[in-house]
Order: sequence, then structure tokens, then C-alpha cells
Amino acid sequence: MTLSTSETRGDRTGEPVLSLTGIDKRFGAVQALTDVGIEVHAGEVVALVGDNGAGKSTLVKIIAGVYQADAGTISVGGTQAHIDDPSQAQELGIATVFQDLALCDNLDVVANLFLGQEKHTATVLNEVAMETEAWRLLRSLSAKIPSVRIPIASLSGGQRQTVAIARSLVGDPQVVLLDEPTAALGVAQTAEVLNLVERLRERGLGVILVSHNMADVQAVADRIYVLRLGRNAAEFKVEEATTEQLVAAITGASDNVVASRRRRTEQGGQSVVQAENPEDPEDGGDHV
Repeated sequence: MTLSTSETRGDRTGEPVLSLTGIDKRFGAVQALTDVGIEVHAGEVVALVGDNGAGKSTLVKIIAGVYQADAGTISVGGTQAHIDDPSQAQELGIATVFQDLALCDNLDVVANLFLGQEKHTATVLNEVAMETEAWRLLRSLSAKIPSVRIPIASLSGGQRQTVAIARSLVGDPQVVLLDEPTAALGVAQTAEVLNLVERLRERGLGVILVSHNMADVQAVADRIYVLRLGRNAAEFKVEEATTEQLVAAITGASDNVVASRRRRTEQGGQSVVQAENPEDPEDGGDHV
């Protein structure tokens, strides 16, 4: 297994926009996280992968302010920060899109984008300003939404994910956390969401992508952190990480199904070559 900490496509020359060091979290007798650390720079997509129970969701919730770490430090833009609740995380420029999206199906796109942070003119909602800003956000993401005045219930899974990601940008964040954004989506919708991740990178945001899909991770991430049993197991540059290496780091075993299948394929290929080009040990020269 090859660990790598060298430079990637993201700008890693300055201070990271978000850095976690020595994070511990315990729930009763269960030690969920032990000495975990990650960092993400502006314009960089960092993937967080691991098996069920590895601690990914716990770490995301600590960053989002849902949980508080028992030990460790969190720095935002080079300054140490204490995140006691989700509103503090938002004030620090950290936006989170959870897997359930938390959208209201009966409300339209505009109402969902500005839910809890509506624009007002005196005591009246400024619907024009909110609709204008909604279109600006969606166009900046090259989103395919037919209208901002249709109910969320009328949108596809990919379009709902688009609205949830656009909502995370309303507060002009520095970091966006995406928790399993392509789960339960079809091929076309998954491609649409991955394009959105690319747009976030182009905007200069730091992105933390939590996913079980190795193909999605390898398609858009710059670096990959692997968590196993609540600890850092490995860090990879995406261009140097193979699926076999990722699976080995996630499972903690070098002898796994992916590795075994690859060896069988390679051995099978060698057998075919030998069968097509048999060698005769008694044949000492060319036949005329």
C-alpha cells in the first residue's frame, strides 16, 4: 500500500480552509473516533471513504456541529475554532448536505433554498430578490432545473440533490460537506451530481465528499482519506490510488476479493499466451 502526501490538483500551497487534528469521540463504551485528522484546501475535493462503522458520519457531524469532539482541534482558515452547534458551523463558512437532503417536498425550489434564511423588505418576504438569487445560484452550478417555482416533489433525485447543494451555497461558505450525494441515484443523475462537485471546485471551495462508490471518488476527488475502525488508515493521491489499494485500506486486508480476482485474471491471461505460444524444449533452432 502506498501512502502519499504530495501535492495534488487542489491548491495546497497556503493554509488549509479546514483542518482537523487528533479528533476523538466516544459514545458511552464505544470509541467512535481516535486521533483522526484531515485537511482540505481551497479548490480541492477530498474524499472520505471507509466501511460501515468506520466513523465517517461521526466525523462529518463533528465538522457540521451536530456532535462535539471529546478531544482534538479544528481550524478554519488557519484559526482554531470551536463548533458547538450547526449555526456556528455555518457562521464559520462550513455548509453540509446530509444524505437525507432535508428538503420540504411541498415547498417550491425558492422556498427550500432560503428556508430559515429568507430575504425580507421590512416585514414582507422579498420574493423577487430570492427568486433572482435562486436562478443565479443554479446557473452558477449549470443546474438543469426547469423552474424555481415548482414543488420539490416534482423533481428527480438528481435535481433534488442539485437544490440541496445550491442551498448550501446561500451563505457563501468556504467548505461544503457532501454526505453520500450519489446514493440511490441512476447513472445519468450521478453524472449530473459529479458535475456539480466539479463546479464547486471551480468556485474555489473546499469540498469533503463522503462516498461508498469508488468510481465516483476516483472521478472527482483530488485526495482520498480512508477511515477504518475510527482511525486514519491511509491517505492517497487519487491519480496513484487503484481500486485494489482502496479496498485493501478500507478492509485492512491485502488478500481480498478484488485482489484475488485481479490475480486470477492476470494468471488466466498468461495461461492463454502460453497456450498460443507453446515452447518445445527439444526445438533447438528454426525449421527450414
